[in-house]
Amino acid sequence: MKKRLLLMLLLPAFFWSPKVSAQQKHAFYDEIEAFKKQDSIHPPPKNGIVFIGSSSLRKWTDLEKTFAAYQAINRGFGGSTLTDAIFYVNNLVDPYQPRQIVIYSGENDIAEGNVSAETILNRFKTLFTLIRQKLPLVPVAFISIKPSPSRAKFRQTIIESNQLIKKYLHGQPKTTFINIYDLMLDNKKQMRPELYVEDQLHMNERGYEIWTKAIEPYLIKP
Repeated sequence: MKKRLLLMLLLPAFFWSPKVSAQQKHAFYDEIEAFKKQDSIHPPPKNGIVFIGSSSLRKWTDLEKTFAAYQAINRGFGGSTLTDAIFYVNNLVDPYQPRQIVIYSGENDIAEGNVSAETILNRFKTLFTLIRQKLPLVPVAFISIKPSPSRAKFRQTIIESNQLIKKYLHGQPKTTFINIYDLMLDNKKQMRPELYVEDQLHMNERGYEIWTKAIEPYLIKP
């Protein structure tokens, strides 16, 4: 009798808990679902180059057109972090069977504050390892974290993070570190506000022109 009473008390909690969990979506869930819907309507090419990362890619609205000859697929989402990229890595990579993966991420992690360059490196290592486990032969390129004027106070952490990731990739096969950081400084090594829109975080056309010239030589043609 006691067992039956205990079971009756526990049943409501058993059936309620999944409903609560189902309502708790991870950040950027809707954007990832939008990619899936978009892919179902207009399937992107297999064996293309997938760009994954944060809003610097998401706001690069003509990225796919700019790199059309390389069959580029833009999967930048929200103000995402490396942690978000890790969470969604299967959704961002698996469906496309890419011949190359280009990553821009880490800047938002640093902007959260109290995050060391070593933490950024470890998060990148986790993302890279997850990719390598499934796609051991696919080349991976990392675009260095850019010098955003609005985040000038994090400059040293950004520089150190870039250095650590560059050093790490140097020891990994089929990888490339694309240094756009120095290209976005003036001849006195100062940040260039004219490369950014009003928020001094996201780039304007001049900023993306620098990125295009820096990235294209490292893209693998079909």
